[in-house]
Amino acid sequence: MTDIEIYVRYCETDAGGHVNNTSYFIYFEEARTKFFKLIGFGPQERSINFIVARTECDYLAQAYAGQSLTVKTKVSKVGTKSYTMAHNIYDAETGEHIAKGSAVVVCFDYEAQQSIVIPDELREKLEEHMDTKELSS
Repeated sequence: MTDIEIYVRYCETDAGGHVNNTSYFIYFEEARTKFFKLIGFGPQERSINFIVARTECDYLAQAYAGQSLTVKTKVSKVGTKSYTMAHNIYDAETGEHIAKGSAVVVCFDYEAQQSIVIPDELREKLEEHMDTKELSS
């Protein structure tokens, strides 16, 4: 599991004063990007093409501008051509569970426009970081 910290900027909030629902997906994407850099598959290392096939978010509490959030990310499932990343967002100060979500990511050949089998070296890294336990709220 990897953790990143997010500082909520005012531009990430909406007219209601809380973090806009779309901002959570940006936080998830940042966490995934940093996860792949950590395991050696970032754009500057051994980049593999991915495409997000599905993403979801459950909003559990509100977050606001100026708040610091912790995004915990793990691999929850590894398939043949896709894998699932689970994300949980907490208030960095209080530990309150703010949101949870996931993304199904597919290895993809953009030239052929089709999914491909997860390369063995990536599969090994994903399985090393896989955790199927549910995080508690």
